[in-house]
Amino acid sequence: MLSFWEKQTFTAYDYAVVGSGIVGLSTAISIKEKQPDASVVVFESGLLPTGASTKNAGFACFGSLTELLEDIKILGKEKALELVMERYLGLVKLRERLGDQNLDYHNHGGYELIREQELYCIEEIETINDLLKDVFDKKPFEENKSLISEFGFNEQVVKSMIYSRYEGQIDTGKMMKSLINVAQRMEIRILSGASVSKIEDNGSDVDIVVADQTYGHVNFKAGSVAICTNAFTKKFINDLDLNPGRGIVLVTKPIENLKFKGVFHCEKGYYYFRNYGNRVIFGGGRNLDYKAETTTSFSLNEQIKTELLRQLDEIILPDTPYEVDYFWAGIMAFGQNKQPILKQHSDHIYLGVRLGGMGVAIGSRMGEKLAEMMI
Repeated sequence: MLSFWEKQTFTAYDYAVVGSGIVGLSTAISIKEKQPDASVVVFESGLLPTGASTKNAGFACFGSLTELLEDIKILGKEKALELVMERYLGLVKLRERLGDQNLDYHNHGGYELIREQELYCIEEIETINDLLKDVFDKKPFEENKSLISEFGFNEQVVKSMIYSRYEGQIDTGKMMKSLINVAQRMEIRILSGASVSKIEDNGSDVDIVVADQTYGHVNFKAGSVAICTNAFTKKFINDLDLNPGRGIVLVTKPIENLKFKGVFHCEKGYYYFRNYGNRVIFGGGRNLDYKAETTTSFSLNEQIKTELLRQLDEIILPDTPYEVDYFWAGIMAFGQNKQPILKQHSDHIYLGVRLGGMGVAIGSRMGEKLAEMMI
């Protein structure tokens, strides 16, 4: 049983956020920026932020050319443009809030490997550049075939390359550590290992039940709650167009004389790789087995591991010796389209979920907008 002091001091807040990933911490920070005297608590089920925020590959990007063309097919030009703008503004906000040094941000550029079946997109470069003319001060995309040999890729498979000048890379661990540090300096309380089992809007405020090893459960109250649990949100709200999508990633050991720097996209964004110093971080392959990868399990799909290694051997590092250091998995959230879910669910409960694999880009912007809705 909680003591009088614990009930008085630790269980009631003006605002609560469920999930301490990019969106959750960005929401909490944005609330405190707007209301410095407000009490804010963040609940995190794991010891570390669980899902994708600490497990992504560290891309500071807004989408490759082929991805944007797919978005236009599904969303139409206007909504696709709006999505690019939100991603770009999110990256600007992230960099402004934390600083490039704390992110270990580098603008080595973004690149897309174009195979035979994707050559159609070359003719669309100027169309997309024109669509994005009000977002960027220079044309974001241009073709550069010479980069194939310069970077050492397999020229039998890679038929062209597209350069994107506005894409960069970050250190995901440093980003999350910096977000946590900012939140703590603002006296936002972060409770790790706090698995929320129930969230109920009672009409005047919100009751939150948290599982606890000592007490069995602890009851909290908050004036408003933001649910920022992305792929794990159906634990609380079932009727959402939201499905988990596992992403498997590997990192190599340091490679002597690695030929490329930057972030790279392949096959409409289903594969992605980058340098981290002289290592290669490479992930993707969810499209090989959608059914198995629609999961919140952090296990590794052997079929996808095998395909990642094949592409490293045959396409990315065909003439370069390397060793894989290790693999890991993160859990993203997807729906019928890539638009995030950002809405008021009830009088005092709000949602900021379904980032479509673009959490680094759009997370800070979502947190800012979610805070504006709540206040």
